[in-house]
Amino acid sequence: MDAHPSRPQRRDVPPGQLLIHGAWVDAAAGEQMAVSDPTTEAQITTVQKAGARDAERAIDAASVAFEEGPWGRLGHEDRAKILFRMADLLDERADDFAIREAMDMGMPYTDFRSIIMPHCSGLFRFFAGQAMAHMDGGYRTSYEPHIRILTRREPLGVVAAITPWNFPLALTCSKVAPALAAGNTVIHKPASDTPLTALALAQVALDAGVPAGVYNLITGPGGVIGDALVRSKKVDKIAFTGSTAVGMNLIRNGADTIKHQTMELGGKSPNIIFADADLDAALQAAFWGIFWNKGEVCVAGSRILVQRSIYDEFVEKFAALAKDAVLGDPLDPATQLGPIATRAEYDKILMYVQAGVDSSARLVAGGGAPKIDGKGLFIEATVFADATNDLKISREEIFGPVVPVIPFEDEDDAIRLANDTDYGLASGIQTSDLGKALRLADRIKAGTVWLNTWHKYHPNAPFGGYKASGYGREQGAEALENYTQHKTVWANLGGQ
Repeated sequence: MDAHPSRPQRRDVPPGQLLIHGAWVDAAAGEQMAVSDPTTEAQITTVQKAGARDAERAIDAASVAFEEGPWGRLGHEDRAKILFRMADLLDERADDFAIREAMDMGMPYTDFRSIIMPHCSGLFRFFAGQAMAHMDGGYRTSYEPHIRILTRREPLGVVAAITPWNFPLALTCSKVAPALAAGNTVIHKPASDTPLTALALAQVALDAGVPAGVYNLITGPGGVIGDALVRSKKVDKIAFTGSTAVGMNLIRNGADTIKHQTMELGGKSPNIIFADADLDAALQAAFWGIFWNKGEVCVAGSRILVQRSIYDEFVEKFAALAKDAVLGDPLDPATQLGPIATRAEYDKILMYVQAGVDSSARLVAGGGAPKIDGKGLFIEATVFADATNDLKISREEIFGPVVPVIPFEDEDDAIRLANDTDYGLASGIQTSDLGKALRLADRIKAGTVWLNTWHKYHPNAPFGGYKASGYGREQGAEALENYTQHKTVWANLGGQ
């Protein structure tokens, strides 16, 4: 599969260890896990299979580093210098990160280099600046002239970042950058299937000068490690991205220690396309909205709602786009859709494809699972027309390149369908009428609304969900609130 020397090449990745208190170490039990390439279905490397004892070691290291180390007491400018250095190192090592993410989860190399990498380094620069600008305290007056009120913004303590397999680096940086900027210490638990960029990011932290114990990395089964992190009294916050079911479990288990938590959970995001939209632009927004990163995106436009007067034309042209989508090796610059990240997800998505075939909807594109050179977890861009909002494929998060196209009549019908979901992570409106777009944006129950576009992100734009899609915000100045707490000091200047 690597016959073209001009394109990026697969490379050997050394076995991964745990990072605890500034040292790379093996798991206490000496067990390892294999990491596989979904394109070749071959093993890439191994990583340590940490257990509860390793989680406790990481928790203790982070707790001691917070309570006794210099990180939380450094000036904001000094911490910012290290975060800026991390950003620079990310940019310098972009090629390695891009190849790792292509190999262990199938993200196209070109998409990673052009979209993901600038966003990740940008997060560290943004939050370094935010900490310098907004972490200082304030001064307020009281009713009594001899009393002064001092306010402070302080870090929470130990933050456990639990991240998923679909955007391994981006969803780690969106947690680690604000956590470190605010003066917290971090324990990162990446998804077991896609740990390669997590290992490289931990090395970046070391090379940038993050003190021992401030940044810790543990790889291993999510149930065991996640339970240890969420139940520990020494862990002050859980920052989680993943399924709604796992998020609910973390919320329940974290209640015993009154844990701070932010939850970025599932989605079933509607993309509303009106008859007055620029059809070619709307088709592109719909295509990339659902098929970017093979649909393995929490904010994918996974329900396309199309006004009835243009429904047939849209379906015909959208199906043609889907049929022409290029599946292939994520290291090939021509590839639009790489392989599904894991065998479990591959099997689950094909189950949803079959559910669509068995439903009242009509398969108009895709549905197949081809191999490339006899290998790979590939699934075609799949479109179901004549769908209704009550179908399994319309209500449940598929997390793959499968989308129902649902007709609607007017604005009220579109909003009714859009909001008829348990989720509220993202949404989109495609129309030439800006007034209508803004009017409907007010009515959609979702944390993000894209108007005449999709998949736009920036470090200064807050991101998070409504309803079962979670709570709390990542990115933007708002995210810093989730990693800090406020203290008020009352000072008597000598009066009565």
